[in-house]
Amino acid sequence: MGELSIWHIIILLMVVVFLLYPIGRILGRAGWSPWLCILWLIPFVNIIMLWVFAFAPWPALNEK
Repeated sequence: MGELSIWHIIILLMVVVFLLYPIGRILGRAGWSPWLCILWLIPFVNIIMLWVFAFAPWPALNEK
């Protein structure tokens, strides 16, 4: 009990990649840094980032 096999690690990495890649693409298209997607892994910070992202002015819209 308490041991992670290689399969657990592979599945965890796949889930992280499948979650972070689309979030990074959305952030990049909105004009934000795609590296902000890493903050989505931190509990409660992801909720705060969702609210900031929803109500902050988008840099991509300011360029047009």
